[in-house]
Amino acid sequence: MQKTLFKIAKMDCPSEEQMIRMALAPNTRIHSLAFDIANRQMTVIHEGDAAVILQQLQPLNFDSSIIGSELTQVTDAANSKTSNDHQQSKLLWQVLAINLLFFIIESVSGWLSGSMGLVADSLDMLADSFVYGLALFAVGHSLQTKQLTAKVAGVLQLLLAVAGLVEVVRRFLGAETIPNFAMMIGISMLALLGNALCLYLLQKSRSEDVHMQASMIFTSNDVIVNLGVILTGVLTWFTQSRYPDLLIGLLVFALVASGAVKILRLSNN
Repeated sequence: MQKTLFKIAKMDCPSEEQMIRMALAPNTRIHSLAFDIANRQMTVIHEGDAAVILQQLQPLNFDSSIIGSELTQVTDAANSKTSNDHQQSKLLWQVLAINLLFFIIESVSGWLSGSMGLVADSLDMLADSFVYGLALFAVGHSLQTKQLTAKVAGVLQLLLAVAGLVEVVRRFLGAETIPNFAMMIGISMLALLGNALCLYLLQKSRSEDVHMQASMIFTSNDVIVNLGVILTGVLTWFTQSRYPDLLIGLLVFALVASGAVKILRLSNN
């Protein structure tokens, strides 16, 4: 049995961990995966050549590489895997529910406040929900079904992102009113708490101690996006301009579109 440590340079948040898990799911020679998102590393217990695993990761474009590999022995792998699968499934349902709740809150608030930043952030929440939902759906289904589901989710996410980008361009060219910066800041702070809760639950499940590593929070794209929308709300307040909001909306919609492309690549594996 081999124990291989991988560097995943562009793995920034738990939803990307789930994409990696789905990409490696067809590999029956993998016995277990362990993730350290704060340090962007993944430990794999497997049989066979680690280069095969690296090749499976390439379509995700997470800038993956092998740090090192060594021989190891695994005991009670089957029982451990069953227990871990049950725990992971419960955890995924929790973070899926949180992301869907804040998608609804932010999307409604975004349209009411006239903020494309909030609408874009809500779509980012929905994109995470797609990934967690795909990870849950993957259990017990055939490879073809998983690929088809991932493709449908990827196309839907891409269409929503493109629609958002088109709306941002329309607002750039039009004479839109200034967004409600107070609502932007308040709702983004709530979303930040929601993402922090997700990160806490995910980190707690991977650690023997219950505290959340600060480095884990601040390397998450979701939290960075929340902070970006809060900052945009403050800039809108001081400048009385709609452009900061449109710029953050443009950036986040582009990130969501990039995530959709990764899901589509995953569906073709």
